Amino acid sequence: MRKHKIWFRAAILLLSLSLSIARNATAGGGEQQVCDVRADYALGVENYSEAIRLHSEVVRERPDDALAHYHLGFAEGIMGNRTAEVSEYQRAAALGLRNWDLFLNLGLAQLGSGDLDAATDSLRQAVFLGENHSESHFNLALVYERRGLHADAEREMLTSLQLNPAQPDARNALGVIYAHEGKTASASLVWRELLREVPDYEPARTNLALLGSPIEVARGETAAVVPSFGGRRQSH
Repeated sequence: MRKHKIWFRAAILLLSLSLSIARNATAGGGEQQVCDVRADYALGVENYSEAIRLHSEVVRERPDDALAHYHLGFAEGIMGNRTAEVSEYQRAAALGLRNWDLFLNLGLAQLGSGDLDAATDSLRQAVFLGENHSESHFNLALVYERRGLHADAEREMLTSLQLNPAQPDARNALGVIYAHEGKTASASLVWRELLREVPDYEPARTNLALLGSPIEVARGETAAVVPSFGGRRQSH
C-alpha cells in the first residue's frame, strides 16, 4: 500500500503569529536614532499615514538622509506598500546605513515579494551585523528551510535558540527542520519537551501527532513546509 507524506503546512502556518513588531527598539548598541522629531513621533505612536507624509517631506529636503529613508520604508511596509518599502530600504543601504534591523526588515520584505535569493543575502547581512540578535538567525533559518537548505537552517535555528532559549516558535521550527532531515527522534524530543513546558502550544502537538503516524515524513520538498516569518523590527 502506497505511503503518504506528512505535510506540516497547517501546523507551521501557526508559526510566529504571536511575534509582534518590536516597538521603540534601538539599533547599533542601544543608541537612539532620530531623523526628525515630528516624523519619528508619528512612527512611534503608529500613525503610519502621517509618518509616511512627514518622512516623505524629510527625504525631499534631505535626500541623503539614510535613516529617514529607512523609517519611511518601515512605515510604507506597515501600510502594505511593499515595493516602496523595499525601495526605501535599499536607498538607505546604498547611502551607507548598516543597522542590522534594516537588513532584517529588507530581507522580510523581499521574502514577501518571493525573491528568496535577495532575502537570503539581506538576512545574511542582518546576521553579520547583528550576530547577537536571535531574530536575525531565526528568520535566516526559515529562509534556508524554505529553500530546502536544511543543514544551514538547523545551524541558524540552534544559534537563535542559544541566544534566546525562550522561543516556542523557534523550537517548533527546529523540530520541523529535524523531521525534514530524517532526524525523527530529535524532532519528537523537541516537540515533547516544548509541550511539557508550554502545554497549549498547538503547532507542536499537531506536528508530534503527524510524526507519530505510521506514514512517511516528507523529505526534500520545500513545499511541505510553509513557515511564517517574524514581524518587522522598528529601529528608532
